[in-house]
Amino acid sequence: MPDVGGITADHLRSYIERIERLEEEKATLSADIREVYAEAKGTGFDSKIMRQIIRLRKMEAADREEQEQLLDLYKAALGMVESPPDQDL
Repeated sequence: MPDVGGITADHLRSYIERIERLEEEKATLSADIREVYAEAKGTGFDSKIMRQIIRLRKMEAADREEQEQLLDLYKAALGMVESPPDQDL
């Protein structure tokens, strides 16, 4: 295939086709994940809470602790908890 404006068409087509295949795989995986959440919900688990747990598990422990401390601090400031948390940030 000839170059057009300095771009090799075959090389470009190769990238585009790889991306398209990956997008198809991503769609399949997303559907599989939705099915697992639906299955868990069907057995009584809360999918929103499960998503939060998964997000928290991806975080570093120190980042997770800091986020939890800030959340507790903000809740205390808004009167959403009875006693303020330790404020050793």
